[in-house]
Amino acid sequence: MTSDGGRWLAVFSHVKWQHLAAGVSGGVLSTVVLHPLDLIKIRFQVNEGVSVGAQRPQYTGLMNAAVSIFKQSGIRGLYQGVTPNLWGAGASWGLYFLGYNALKAHRQNGNLDVALSAPVHMIAAAEAGLFTLLLTNPIWVAKTRLCLQYDQSLATRVISHSDPKLYRGMFDCLYKTYKFEGIRGLYKGFLPGVFGVSHGALQFMAYEELKKLYNGYLGQMPNAKLGTTEYLCFAALSKIFAASITYPYQVIRARLQDQHRHYNGAMDVIGQTVRREGVRGFYKGLVPGVLRVIPACCITFVVYEHVIEFLMNGSFVKNSVPEPESPYART
Repeated sequence: MTSDGGRWLAVFSHVKWQHLAAGVSGGVLSTVVLHPLDLIKIRFQVNEGVSVGAQRPQYTGLMNAAVSIFKQSGIRGLYQGVTPNLWGAGASWGLYFLGYNALKAHRQNGNLDVALSAPVHMIAAAEAGLFTLLLTNPIWVAKTRLCLQYDQSLATRVISHSDPKLYRGMFDCLYKTYKFEGIRGLYKGFLPGVFGVSHGALQFMAYEELKKLYNGYLGQMPNAKLGTTEYLCFAALSKIFAASITYPYQVIRARLQDQHRHYNGAMDVIGQTVRREGVRGFYKGLVPGVLRVIPACCITFVVYEHVIEFLMNGSFVKNSVPEPESPYART
């Protein structure tokens, strides 16, 4: 057996289904609550300030976008694209937590009290992120395209399945994308997504370091359980840190996945965005993005911490800082 094969076999021995279940729970709940902001963010991200075809709506701001979508399609319009978002968020967070914690436990040789360095946290998060992205990229393509199907009612009225840009739902979108664009269509935005793995790596590194520093301040073990308030604060701070550095990749990825626009790769997106919109173009949708991503991260991480505690130990995390106890590996 090769050394790489032996390494991955050893990592697999640390895989625990509880991390998958807890990650899925957090990702799904945060998506249900905050999908409308995700929808608006994507529509802002692809808006170049000029009409692309007759379908691109123009919004003057966050509230104008929300009111316009609600007037046109009701609450259903604000939840357009929610199905692939639920699948994608659930699978992404579940696989991310599963892979990350297995890689982390492997580096600790099964001793979860061992404190790891910031670079080790980053490497483990990056490896888990790449694996997750490879499996979920087609779902994110479907989510983006369904969010950009501006007249959703048209999809339910038209019987024809021949229009490559008209989707009845997630599976119809995946089928048509593959039929008309092949595998490359399902993996549009993959390269920017690879860069986006650094977002998760930075976030997880910051989250782990904040927990480790705080536990050190309290004189506890590095992975000792904390309370909901601490998890919320550390999740929010780590997300702000990562998002402020890596946001432009999300704009590039959304524009590559947009069914109403064609670019010849990520560099073409960058070049056209700079020429037409300047640096500000890479930060379109930042306001709804931040309004969504911070509570989404907090919900996901707190739900994860509580669910994993319940699954591992049969009890929920206390709302105050607990006594040092046997910890588990967490993101």
